[in-house]
Amino acid sequence: MNRHRFRALFRSTGPVVLPVIHVRDGVQAERNVATALDCGAPGVFLINHDFLRTELVPILRDVRARFADAWIGVNFLATTGFDAFPSLGDLAREGVRLDGYWADDARIDERRPADDQRDAAAIADVRRRSEWSGLYFGGTCFKKQREVAPEHHATAATTAVDFMDVVCTSGLATGRAADLDKISTFRAAIGDAPLAVASGITPDNAHGYVRDVDCFMVATGIDRPGDFYEIDPDRLTRLLAITRASEIPT
Repeated sequence: MNRHRFRALFRSTGPVVLPVIHVRDGVQAERNVATALDCGAPGVFLINHDFLRTELVPILRDVRARFADAWIGVNFLATTGFDAFPSLGDLAREGVRLDGYWADDARIDERRPADDQRDAAAIADVRRRSEWSGLYFGGTCFKKQREVAPEHHATAATTAVDFMDVVCTSGLATGRAADLDKISTFRAAIGDAPLAVASGITPDNAHGYVRDVDCFMVATGIDRPGDFYEIDPDRLTRLLAITRASEIPT
């Protein structure tokens, strides 16, 4: 997977905008998926921010049934691929297609050699055995996980490429923009692999990221002010307009 092919999957020349919906219940989830798609977003991520992973599963079934053709991804909060991939495989065998899985922690360890990534390699094996066929967005040097010193970001990013489809990083916390130097370091380290950012992107700062980033996974930057759970159509439309006017630099 390279960044050109990734963008082509979503028919996008600029960064792919995937709104992240913090799910409260099925009605709220479906309402926000509809809003995102009506605005022209090419897909969405759903995340169980306030309840257990097992409680999100029936909501995923219902959302998929209503939006049969939409690109739908999931983040099972505080869950690594060890547990997520078997669940995704089980859902796929039920006929519930989920197109992407985003892990906050892909278990990349920059302190170990690239050929001795025990956890990441074990997760890759679990993924293969699950027979789930979607895109894996792997959190690397990600918020609220084990802190990685900036001087080791390049090593972590380079190592990550072999274990996921899309390398995903973030700022220091939810709603905090990633440092532009960090993004530049990641881009240089991963070469032509796709890069996603999952915090702090807004219509006001997106211009600073469009050159190096291929996917904006965004929640607070497009939510209604003061509301963690509802997409603001105007803010999302503004962000989509910015990304449609950009493309990978030659």
